[in-house]
Amino acid sequence: MSTQRSNSPMKIFALNSNKPLAEKIAQEVGVPLGKSSVKRFSDGEIQINIEESIRGSEIFIIQSTSAPVNDNLMELLIMIDALRRASAAMINVVIPYYGYARQDRKARAREPITSKLVANMLQTAGADRVLALDLHAVQIQGFFDIPVDHLMGAPLLADYFLENGLEKDAVVVSPDHGGVVRARKLAEFLKAPIAIIDKRRPRPNVSEVMNIIGDVKDKRCIIIDDMIDTAGTISLAAQALKEAGSKEVYASCTHAVLSGPAIQRLEDSPIEKVVVTDSIQLPPEKIIDKMVSISVAPLIGEAIKRIYDNEPVSPLFKTRFKRH
Repeated sequence: MSTQRSNSPMKIFALNSNKPLAEKIAQEVGVPLGKSSVKRFSDGEIQINIEESIRGSEIFIIQSTSAPVNDNLMELLIMIDALRRASAAMINVVIPYYGYARQDRKARAREPITSKLVANMLQTAGADRVLALDLHAVQIQGFFDIPVDHLMGAPLLADYFLENGLEKDAVVVSPDHGGVVRARKLAEFLKAPIAIIDKRRPRPNVSEVMNIIGDVKDKRCIIIDDMIDTAGTISLAAQALKEAGSKEVYASCTHAVLSGPAIQRLEDSPIEKVVVTDSIQLPPEKIIDKMVSISVAPLIGEAIKRIYDNEPVSPLFKTRFKRH
């Protein structure tokens, strides 16, 4: 690629949420991570120091707003402010996992729309562009008045299933109606049909009844979701698919939130493998034998190079993205 912004050198910085991923991304791009430090005052306030000149540079700052969500979000906002005040030419915020994304609308009276509030704060701090991965709700792109490049995890997940020959007799399953577009995207890569799980709660405090729309008997079912949080839905879905005659059940998601009883539920479920990405850094106790982690670094690294070179990002989600 020919660099069109030679007068604005590229610099990549990372905060504390996912340093290993940031290091991999920097390696993919071929630029060392910038020098900065994040410290805490005794009362918990965050102090950030940028330890090199960034005047006139195009900055890419990498931070997932995963748990602890509020700490990671504040780190990001303070870093953006520091970069802006240090005369960065362009501040690109790379958010592999966008926290508060589930609060994207008023589902009940007097509820906040927190994902819009977060978008406002990022812009007010001084972000010029956002690069995000598998937002929980695609309309969050419209909460920003700056460019948003929205990458998809499906090409990476598809690559795993294709490399391992798991597309044979496969059916891609959406665990709810809202995930049908995501399931269809993966199904296109695998050249497989889709099925949908229709969850109904007959009355309050009565367990959900799962109806399966589509043929799953004697099929290899691949459930796809944007995130696995407590793993309740995905474990129940896997059980329902096995009861409906599925020969194997795989689960896949971009964001492994894995809070509360998630790990135990996945261990106890009939799921063969749980395919996730490293958009969220997992502690050792959340890594189990049936889990496969795929790095999003090649995808994000390629997107960063394309943004810097003023080239389109869309080819990265229109075709299968091969890992290397």
